[in-house]
Amino acid sequence: MGKYIPVLIALAALAALALLLTCCGEKEKSGPPDKAQDTADAGYKQITQEEAALMMQKDDGHIIIDVRRQDEFDGGHIPGAVCIPNESIGTDMPEGLPDLEQIILVYCRSGRRSREASQKLADIGYTNVYEFGGIIDWKGEVVKDDIPDLPKLSCVLVIDAGDRKIYAGFEDNPSAAAFKEKLNEGPVTVALSDYGGFEKVGELPWTLPASDGEITAEPGDIILYQGNRICFYYGENTYNFTRIAKTGGAMAESMKEVFGGENAPAQVTLYLEWGE
Repeated sequence: MGKYIPVLIALAALAALALLLTCCGEKEKSGPPDKAQDTADAGYKQITQEEAALMMQKDDGHIIIDVRRQDEFDGGHIPGAVCIPNESIGTDMPEGLPDLEQIILVYCRSGRRSREASQKLADIGYTNVYEFGGIIDWKGEVVKDDIPDLPKLSCVLVIDAGDRKIYAGFEDNPSAAAFKEKLNEGPVTVALSDYGGFEKVGELPWTLPASDGEITAEPGDIILYQGNRICFYYGENTYNFTRIAKTGGAMAESMKEVFGGENAPAQVTLYLEWGE
């Protein structure tokens, strides 16, 4: 029996070693899954930029989407890409992506927004979403679209008095600029009352910065008073206030006729009209 003891000891040692290796292997398997597994579980696939470049060469109906903002896209993007900002992707199918089975290659600047966008697309139901990081790591070509120079636009103030419309040009001062900014958000309706037999006055829904100085207002002038009152002059008056817009010629006569007449409007709607 003694001669078998060394053999038994050796077998016991091998068994213990095998058990130890098995335990270690199980611990490794119980660790966190790799990134590829993570994205597969999320419903989209993460690929390298080299893999993305190869996929772009295939004629398989794929689409490349850049999920950065439009201004970032205009500054340079991958050829053939279209801009669908991450912020614009919600729970409905984005316009421009009508096919849930289309191959979609997604990138952004650094990779954060492209992962967010890919997850949202997968949640919507797109089945072939491939995310490949950010353009800052892109080794391929980057292009800028030729954007034609747009004509400079100007705007006029429209005073809608119901059956009559009066058009006025803005003055060049901070008060007029602030007034335009407010009207650019949408039209505003102002109730009017007569004052002094030379103006119609209405209260604005906001207060504007004043650029007051002593001036003589004339028929056709639009005046800002105390920052939150707008005055439409059909007569004359000298005071400290700010002219923000002005009509001339026939329009000034219209102002006098409309606001100084017996059937003067009880309210007007103000808005901007744009043109070259």
